[in-house]
Amino acid sequence: MDAGTGDNKSKSDAESPLPGVMPGRTPENAPQAADFAPVPQAKALLRATRTGTLATLDRNTGHPFASLVNVATDANGAPLILISKLATHTANLEIDGRASLLLATTGKGDALTHPRLTVLGRFEAVGADHADAERMRRRFLARHPKSKLYAGFPDFAFWRMQVASAHLNGGFARAADLTAADVLTDIAGAGALIDAEAGAAAHMNDDHAETCRLYATKLLGAPAGDWRCPGLDPDGLDLQNGPDALWLPFPRRVTSPGELRAVLKELAEQAKAR
Repeated sequence: MDAGTGDNKSKSDAESPLPGVMPGRTPENAPQAADFAPVPQAKALLRATRTGTLATLDRNTGHPFASLVNVATDANGAPLILISKLATHTANLEIDGRASLLLATTGKGDALTHPRLTVLGRFEAVGADHADAERMRRRFLARHPKSKLYAGFPDFAFWRMQVASAHLNGGFARAADLTAADVLTDIAGAGALIDAEAGAAAHMNDDHAETCRLYATKLLGAPAGDWRCPGLDPDGLDLQNGPDALWLPFPRRVTSPGELRAVLKELAEQAKAR
């Protein structure tokens, strides 16, 4: 089997644990803190963290090779990276796409008390002629506007992770192994919303900038600033103020522009009421 493709999985591969989990090492059904909600916290970390540590497998020896990359997400939450062929991590991924991304928040005090998410899977390069290429480029550059300076260089390309699993550490005694379905967004039947995303985000920024600010400050507790909407998906709204990013989950799944307008109005009324 070609390690770079993942095709023709053997029976033993299918029965083996998901990457990152520790069967037999952690107590089954161990009690969690009452306020620990791993799935929404993991989804928020995945969609709001703009920079992560990429771990690839060194093409010469197999050693883990860690590097720093800018991160965005596709419409379904799959991590996106923009990397150069001249980089070691790209050379590694060209041989073996298996990798992980560590997405962490920072703050005062001990760094290990802050949430972090490790996403594991396989990265695949997405060519300019791919059906998803334009959307991926738009979503990534909305998150990282300065990347426009080099996104068109011939040695740079977008890569998307096929997520296999994830592990959330929310601080002491707050850990959870998660499946791909836990952290990704179901986009089945949401084609109309995905097609309308760019226009909807532009409309929010041009005509409802104050509403974006209220979403961030009143619903998510963020400090005041020039909060903008770089994108959205069926599960929530992306918000960004310079290097700071947030994700506002919707109260229910949205699949069409009409449903989006209704939910955004509902959230705006909640924000104003606060």
